[in-house]
Amino acid sequence: MKLTVVGCSGSFPSAESACSSYLVEADGFRLLLDMGNGALGELQRHCGLYDLDAVFLSHLHADHCIDMCAYFVARYYRHDGGRCDPLPVFGPEGTEHRLTTAYADTPSASSMSEVFDFHTVKPSTFELGPFTVHTERVAHPVEAYGIRIEHGGKVLTYSGDTGVSPALDELARDADLFLCEAAFTHGKENIPDLHLNGREAGETAARAGARRLVLTHIPPWTDPQVNAVDAREVYDGPVHLAAPRQTYEI
Repeated sequence: MKLTVVGCSGSFPSAESACSSYLVEADGFRLLLDMGNGALGELQRHCGLYDLDAVFLSHLHADHCIDMCAYFVARYYRHDGGRCDPLPVFGPEGTEHRLTTAYADTPSASSMSEVFDFHTVKPSTFELGPFTVHTERVAHPVEAYGIRIEHGGKVLTYSGDTGVSPALDELARDADLFLCEAAFTHGKENIPDLHLNGREAGETAARAGARRLVLTHIPPWTDPQVNAVDAREVYDGPVHLAAPRQTYEI
């Protein structure tokens, strides 16, 4: 598997990065995890507009899904080559309604489903292209899911947005790469079931036995180096900070 960081800023885009979006590739299959603010433009550095095979939306906060509205335009109104076939989109209950409402002026109430083939995510295990995918609900104010992706004996886990969660521990169990949010700063913000701080991300990686930790979803007002130091205090494996256009082989 190959993981490319399309965007990694939390809550709103920074001067350097779009919001959450990550491209996972294997055997010619391209799966995009989230498409937050600014992600669609950056995505085009890494693949063509019509080269994705599926999209997974961890939850329906704007910094994880709002560029799907722009992607609707690219797919619905494409002239060269005609209308795109519907793209599989996996998201929580109400994803189609959320995107239609956000766009606010689709030609009809069903226009989104003409270019996106919506699938409702629940805790489950299923096959998606060459991947075996396992999803679990995590701790966030809205319905939100973490995802475990397996291919060729290797495991990538993406937390989505979450507070401390036993489900996340299991998703990250023995993961070769654990892409984990760390939006909060240890000792500063303390809001249960919202976000992790660097220390909590490190503790989760340690409990799960993950082999490598990549911290992501760090807002512009948070010092990522502090979160990395906090993670390293409780986790012995390699700790990296996600950055746009960074790639990882798994």
